[in-house]
Order: sequence, then C-alpha cells, then structure tokens
Amino acid sequence: MACDLHHSQSETSGHVDSDHIRYGHCPYSWQATLSMTPDTHNSRRAPSASDTYHHGDLRRALVQAALELAAEDKDWDFSLREVARRAGVSHNAPYNHFPHKRDLLDAAAAAGHDLLRSELTAAVAKIADPRAAFAKMGFAYVSFGTRYPALYRLMFSVTPSRPDRSSEVVLAWVATRPALENILRRGARIGMFDPALTRKSELQTATLYTWAVVHGLTMLAIDGLANLERLSVERIAQKVVTTTLRGLAGREAATNGSTT
Repeated sequence: MACDLHHSQSETSGHVDSDHIRYGHCPYSWQATLSMTPDTHNSRRAPSASDTYHHGDLRRALVQAALELAAEDKDWDFSLREVARRAGVSHNAPYNHFPHKRDLLDAAAAAGHDLLRSELTAAVAKIADPRAAFAKMGFAYVSFGTRYPALYRLMFSVTPSRPDRSSEVVLAWVATRPALENILRRGARIGMFDPALTRKSELQTATLYTWAVVHGLTMLAIDGLANLERLSVERIAQKVVTTTLRGLAGREAATNGSTT
C-alpha cells in the first residue's frame, strides 16, 4: 500500500517537510530535512545525551542522516562515523545495523525507491483522464530525480562490484510499473491510446519505452545535458512527455510521415 505523501520544497533552502515513506516493508513517518535549518547550517549535529532510539528507530535515524549528508554534499563520500555524528549516536552504533557502508547505502537506495513510488502514486491519485495522468506521472518522475540527484544516482547505480543491485532496481520497477500500465490500459480501452496496448506484450513494451524516456531525460538533466533552446528542465520535460504521448496515440498518428 502506498504511503501518503505531503511535502513541499523551497528552491533556496532545499527543505522538505514530513514525508511518509517506507524503508524495507515497514511504513513510518520520515522527518526529512535535506538541508540544515538556518541556525545549524553547514554544521554537523553533535551527539546529545538525550538522544535515545529504539532498535528500529536507530536504523531509520541512520538512514535519514545519510540522506541528509548526501543532499548537502551532493555525493556519498561521507564515512559511517559522520553518519553517527549526524544521528547523534556513538561512532560504533551504525555497525549494529550496517556492518559495512554499502549496507547503509543499499538501505538509502531502497528508501529512495519507496519515496519515488509514493510521489508517483500521489501525483496521479485523483486524475481520471489517462493523458493527464500520464503527463503528471512523467513530470513527477523527472522532478524527483532533479530534486534529489545524489539519491537518484544511488538508486540506479549498478557496478561490476555490486551486480546484485540490478535485481533491486528491477524489483523497484516491478512495484512501480502497475500504476503506469493501468494508465496506458485505460487510455487504450477508450481509444485515447493505441488499442494495441490492451494486449499484454504491447503494454509491457510501451511501459518500458516510457520508463526509458523519463529515466533517460532525468539522467541527462542531472548531468546538465538536457539543453533545448535554453528552456527550463520543467519545460523540456513537458515537451518530451507531449512527444511521447503522440507516439502512444495510435499507429496511424505514430507513423504519420514515416518512410518505414
């Protein structure tokens, strides 16, 4: 079940209000402050004797601390000692839950996939029109990646040293895919999209195609390569989604002017 998501972000501060996302399979409220408040900006939180955590709370606090550090530093080069300092616990505490830093990063990536899934679900929850829902989901996807670039890169990082990460990405995609498939299927049934999308194989292909488009655009935007007539990333995303919708409208529209 998707968790409710209510957040707002300031372009200047980067502050994100309380979000409800899931780490692993357990829902809980994530108090995410992705940049420090003015009175503590650019400072590391010192451990406090009043800081106490239940077993599960410490794990969540450590993941949150890692997300905050990544948002500030734009990378994941910090140490577990820094994570412990930010969380306000002893430097040995993280090892009770994360024997290696890569274990903490895996948990952070899982949190990112859950947050992305929640944002996409919330974006289309009350939109009945398939075209509008498709566009909204596409915008929400690109917006997520460009707001949390370090987290987004981590979510989809698969290296030769961690080939097992590919299966995690696939599982996250499998969990997100039904919402998009439902939009495409509804549109096909009412003639808004190509009727062929009512067939399973065609639907899966169109869904993968759509993911490839928005994921590719997101990565290009993060790398500063999504340049088009000096337009904003938001405007570029709108144009790309509109072009994608034309391709989904039907075979006649998609092949109009084609030489094949």
